[in-house]
Amino acid sequence: MPVAVLLVGITGSGKTTVAQALADHGYTRLSVDEEVHRLHGRYGVDYPEQTYFERQRPVVEAIRARLVNELGAGNDVILDHGLWRRTERDAWQRTAREAGGHPVLVYLPAERDELLRRLTERNRREDANALTVSPEALDDFFDRFDTPADVEEATVYTGDLDALMVTLSAARHRQG
Repeated sequence: MPVAVLLVGITGSGKTTVAQALADHGYTRLSVDEEVHRLHGRYGVDYPEQTYFERQRPVVEAIRARLVNELGAGNDVILDHGLWRRTERDAWQRTAREAGGHPVLVYLPAERDELLRRLTERNRREDANALTVSPEALDDFFDRFDTPADVEEATVYTGDLDALMVTLSAARHRQG
């Protein structure tokens, strides 16, 4: 049974870094931010910031369809998207199960001060994964973020990719 790794974390928590590392290990990486960037350009530069979510909505549905197709083909997938709300996580897990995959939530916790440090560096870049985030916006993000509940059984990513790979391998073999 293929695995669908569903990343959970605030902007700057390291989701893209983990997703890229898993892609290097054979996972199909699906990135909402990169697809929005490819279609519409840079956030706040090529289009107004307040229009991001209307631009993102059809991309999320296209990524969902790709996830279904990849899992249906037997491929392991990594979703590079924040999944801030529990309802979003539940919906993506349901989609993965219905497509014949085994969803695994991976939570990337990060403290506000560390996120501010990372975002200050990232805000200098102009690539698809470098949306400019102010300290005020980060506070708003925290207000809208649902930390995974124990019942969600999320794997907490501690920065150890090898340990994550062992966890994912065990999940695949338990389900397969």
